[in-house]
Amino acid sequence: MADTATDTLTVPLYQLAHGRTGDKGNRSNISVIAFHPQLWVPICAQVTEAAVAQLFADRQPRQVRRYLLPQLQAMNLVLDEVLDGGVNDALNLDSHGKTLCFRVLQMPISVPGALAPWIARPA
Repeated sequence: MADTATDTLTVPLYQLAHGRTGDKGNRSNISVIAFHPQLWVPICAQVTEAAVAQLFADRQPRQVRRYLLPQLQAMNLVLDEVLDGGVNDALNLDSHGKTLCFRVLQMPISVPGALAPWIARPA
């Protein structure tokens, strides 16, 4: 039997948080909201501007900014120039909104095993 007090688990972010998205022109907003306050610290430590910029390196964002809302255990990620010119200009029909959010929610996040009770497991 594993000792969850010392083990580290790596899970996709969607097991720790949910997301909301929006876009305006060539800018994408992706919000990440922790399911439980205990999960906020590892999410915040690993979903950084640099990590998100690396995740979207193929889209070459001009800038990635992260705005923290600790009282809500949430963050807003703003990615500039990642939408192929924007919804009205892009030839790619599925490069916006929820597609980009799910890419963030697939990020692997390491959490202490002691937080296992707050990790959402797929049904």
